[in-house]
Amino acid sequence: MVMASALLIIGWSVNYFAIQFATERASNSVTDIVLSNIPVFEVDALFVYGTFVFALLSFTTVLLHPKRIPFAFKAVALFWIIRSIFASLTHIAPFEASYMSDFGPTINSMFFGGDLFFSAHTGMPFLGALAFWKEKGIRNLYLLGSAFFATIVLLGHVHYSIDVLSAFFITYGIFHVAEWLFPKDRAMFLADE
Repeated sequence: MVMASALLIIGWSVNYFAIQFATERASNSVTDIVLSNIPVFEVDALFVYGTFVFALLSFTTVLLHPKRIPFAFKAVALFWIIRSIFASLTHIAPFEASYMSDFGPTINSMFFGGDLFFSAHTGMPFLGALAFWKEKGIRNLYLLGSAFFATIVLLGHVHYSIDVLSAFFITYGIFHVAEWLFPKDRAMFLADE
């Protein structure tokens, strides 16, 4: 449990610095076949508050079954570390939106930085779906969450379409790497109570 928590803190820390790095070095925005053909919708509240609600739901789901905590924390940590690498390698500026978020500097730096590739809002719920694949209700909730956030980030022009589409494939790979790296934790996650 201590190692899983430490890895999670490391993952969050690496992600924080990757966001700062990518935001400071963001170059120009580029065209996008989806974003260029849809208007910008103001979805900031759904984007930010939805994230907090979904994170709370996820945290509660894992805490209800403490045996799931080690694998969940390690898989999420791996997700953040790998995403941080991708974000650090990709310095494309956000697509030009017609409005600015008014959540203040703390939230803006957390949610509206230059860390575009790949979409954590799409990938993280998908990681939850993969982890809970055998539990249909929870799996479907996470799949709906992933589809919801994919739609929100595209409608708000928060991510490019490649950020959203690639999130599913990269997250699938991250999940299988987590299963390979942490087989005992995964077995405990899947064990019946």
